[in-house]
Amino acid sequence: MNPSMPASDQRFFASAPASVGLARDFADKSLLAWGLDALAEDVRLCVSELATNAVVHANYDGFLVRLVIDDSYLHLEVHDRHPRWPEVRRPTHDVTTGRGLHLVAALSVGWGVEPRHPSGKIVWSRFPITAAPQEMPC
Repeated sequence: MNPSMPASDQRFFASAPASVGLARDFADKSLLAWGLDALAEDVRLCVSELATNAVVHANYDGFLVRLVIDDSYLHLEVHDRHPRWPEVRRPTHDVTTGRGLHLVAALSVGWGVEPRHPSGKIVWSRFPITAAPQEMPC
């Protein structure tokens, strides 16, 4: 990781369906700027799922997407002011919704929910940052 790399980036989005795509684009641009584009596919899908949940289920006055880097992980957070926490569903084969948190769990190395003060919640997931493979000397 580049020592001059910012430790975090965040952006607030309106609670509207179009904001989901804008949030994905924000994550893509941040990852590309940080040289973490190898994580883009998984992070982009998780941003999409968590942002969609914020728009559909926590339709208050918008949501915040925050990306935080530490030494080993990229942390994705979606903040909203709605007090209800997400629930992992057990969708049947004939329904088209309810799989988002399953995808987040499968694509990340951990996820969870914590309170946001003064109100609401933070739904987060994290992704390991792996160093680029180094060439073997001849």
